Amino acid sequence: MPDIEKLQEILGVSFKQPALLEQALVHSSYINENPANNVSHNERLEFIGDAVLGFIMAERLYQEMPDLSEGEMTRARATLVRGDTLARIAGDIKLGDFLYMGKGEEATGGRNKAPNLAGALEAVIAAIYLDHGIYTVKIVVSKIFEKEWQNLVSQGVEVDYKSMLQEFAQRKYQSAPIYKLVEEVGPDHDPTFTVEVIVNGKWSGTGQGKSKKQAETDAARAALTALNEDFTK
Repeated sequence: MPDIEKLQEILGVSFKQPALLEQALVHSSYINENPANNVSHNERLEFIGDAVLGFIMAERLYQEMPDLSEGEMTRARATLVRGDTLARIAGDIKLGDFLYMGKGEEATGGRNKAPNLAGALEAVIAAIYLDHGIYTVKIVVSKIFEKEWQNLVSQGVEVDYKSMLQEFAQRKYQSAPIYKLVEEVGPDHDPTFTVEVIVNGKWSGTGQGKSKKQAETDAARAALTALNEDFTK
């Protein structure tokens, strides 16, 4: 069984209600294979953790980056809390080692799957919040997100639209976007590329740029604008 004492040492938190932390580590596949156990999976905690993490990042951006506009803060927060960022942080603290997981899911690499890691990290953040309150969870989040925060500070608010579209498409449609070069015009030293992106089998956006990468990025931004009502340019 996972050693939650070790995880508490990594997090720097001693739980008053260890059962909360244990629940945060329970993947739904464990419930499916162990229905007799009186435990719940972590998906409700994920919901709370997502909200808590979004608030913490929004507050920190507001306080520490006063020159950012609302749109820039929205994009920066999205970069900090998106699934691949959470999975990377969960990997750094070896969170996958502590998950309660069904044998089938584990056999297919479940402890290293980004959605499992990202969801578990959100659930752990929720558990800390429920057990200790907002002050303690802010300290923990500040510690484990420090590398990502410093990257944001040093690189500025650069949005990886292609990664955002990839994550959105995988989550909503369980498929990856497909980019198609439809036109290249202009001289060799100064070409302009036009790219279309297909999401879930349908045209979803067109982009242009001085390189294929720029055109794909522009197409991804257009697709996010069209498909994701929560997306802010």
